[in-house]
Amino acid sequence: MKIAKVTGSVVSTKKEEGLVGSKLMIVRFETSTGAPYGNEEVAVDYVGAGVGELVLVASGSAVRTREANHGKPVDLAIVGIIDYVN
Repeated sequence: MKIAKVTGSVVSTKKEEGLVGSKLMIVRFETSTGAPYGNEEVAVDYVGAGVGELVLVASGSAVRTREANHGKPVDLAIVGIIDYVN
């Protein structure tokens, strides 16, 4: 998992059937000290995160392990909202 900040959202009225009903958010990866790195990416939001929140992001096959997500075309997902980082 990685730390990221939600920077925006994506609205897509036409999408693959497995993504219908999914909330899509733009995330920017950050270090534990808050320094951004890499490019912004789009992630499916499983936890109801909002713009400006710090989140946990999982990628690859790890985001499709739940039965409800099996076979969906998801490569990046928000799986937690961070309260604080020590």
